[in-house]
Amino acid sequence: MPFRVLCLVDATDEVSLLPALAAAGVDGFQVRAKGLADAALLGFAESVVAAVRPLGAVVVVNDRVDVALASGADGVHLGREDLPVAAARRLAPGLLIGATCRDREQVRRAAADGAAYAGFGPVFATASKRGLPAPLGTEGVRAAAGVLPLIGIGGVEATTARAVRAAGAAGVAVIGAIWRQPDPVAAAKELVEAVA
Repeated sequence: MPFRVLCLVDATDEVSLLPALAAAGVDGFQVRAKGLADAALLGFAESVVAAVRPLGAVVVVNDRVDVALASGADGVHLGREDLPVAAARRLAPGLLIGATCRDREQVRRAAADGAAYAGFGPVFATASKRGLPAPLGTEGVRAAAGVLPLIGIGGVEATTARAVRAAGAAGVAVIGAIWRQPDPVAAAKELVEAVA
């Protein structure tokens, strides 16, 4: 699996901390900057790749196969309303492709279509994204585990990350557990220890 801790990053985050987060053990970064126009998004994705790749971290771009390819990112993460996984796989056979899934059947379909991992959630309640379905809990993770590596997302904190892993997730994806903490680097270290 390419990452145990996937940190979602927006242009509004303290991007100067990215190398320190990677050095702390965050091994994946997802560029998720929905407010940026195409050229700015490409530049931002390139800057994230330049900041963390030298430290061995993997970078995926949210939603945009074209930006992932143009920026030299390692992969793309596709949501339920984005380009289908099978189409993305045809366009970009070398990219790491992740798919948002909410149950075992969706994970099975994503695997059949060529996804390498499933972003699975929301595991817990979260304030980072509106309009999500009810939290699936660690029981949902357990029920869907074993088809593709699952990356649990949604309300995951250092205190709950271990339970998500114990339920069968390969890793966790976070926003607030790093970016909304007083010391994001210390918070990242806690998360890395929790999923080790």
